[in-house]
Amino acid sequence: MVEFAPLFVPLERRLQTFAVLQLIFSYLALHLICYVVFIGLLFTRFWMISILYAIWWYLDRDTPRQAGRQSAFIRNWTIWKYTKDYFPISLVKTAELDPSRNYLAGFHPHGILCTGAFTNLCTEGTGFSSVFPGIRSHLMMMHWCFWAPVYRDYIMSSGLVSSDKESAAHILNRKGGGNLLSIVVGGVQESLTARPGAYKLVLRNRKGFIRLALIHGADLVPIFSFGENDIYEQVENSPGSWLRWIQDRLHKNFRGSIPLFYGRGVFQYSFGLMPYRRPITTVVGKPIEVQKTPYPSQEEVDRLHQRYMKELENLFEAHKLKYNVPRDQHLEIC
Repeated sequence: MVEFAPLFVPLERRLQTFAVLQLIFSYLALHLICYVVFIGLLFTRFWMISILYAIWWYLDRDTPRQAGRQSAFIRNWTIWKYTKDYFPISLVKTAELDPSRNYLAGFHPHGILCTGAFTNLCTEGTGFSSVFPGIRSHLMMMHWCFWAPVYRDYIMSSGLVSSDKESAAHILNRKGGGNLLSIVVGGVQESLTARPGAYKLVLRNRKGFIRLALIHGADLVPIFSFGENDIYEQVENSPGSWLRWIQDRLHKNFRGSIPLFYGRGVFQYSFGLMPYRRPITTVVGKPIEVQKTPYPSQEEVDRLHQRYMKELENLFEAHKLKYNVPRDQHLEIC
């Protein structure tokens, strides 16, 4: 039985739904539309637009690996406030971040679409610059996302940068400090286990970001987003199932995969790609001081990695009861 939304809904809630609808559209379809328009224009009298953009694209090709091109105007769009209020999403600070230092943050968990990560770290929807004054936030995204014309410029304007070592080095080596580079450590593999009530993190063998922190002397910041996994359901894909086998093969061969998720619709609550209205609370932990070590040994990497996992677990345990996580629930790190 389909449960339809009420006919008369306050304008505020309609605007919240529209804000999230455009976000989902941007995630799932905008890059494809940009490709179609770019190629389609070549076969019209407006072909010069695509040619001129292609020249710009070539000249600007390294920008995603050089801290991107943030726009305070776009980060402060009112639509992000409505996006935040839809769930709602909140940002919690547990310690100050010194603007004279650069930071490398691990964001957990991935969830389905990293909704909490984007809203908190790439927009002013939750007031990031007021919560952490003097800190400029960047969030890593898969490098192929920056291959889409125009779409690349749009996502860079919010603080998204390419997920490669060159990009990290450029930001973490910036003189004067005041930069926070966040990495969703679990990646696509972790998204395959994202469903309500799941607290399974892909982290135990993810040590590349630890090595980066040591090489560049960037303090590590653990971030846990409570509720990130709760806003979507996912088709059953337990290990050993045919669906999980396909997803794992895609991940192995193409470094990407497709979680089959579902939520609610725009005008009904029974099915669709809109997320459920469930709260997301992103808690930013206390920085772990890191001494710059240009050539860290494996032992040094392992030692810092163990400390990071311990601090992340402590962060989770200290705050879980506030956000309706059962007392006997603990992080499962694999």
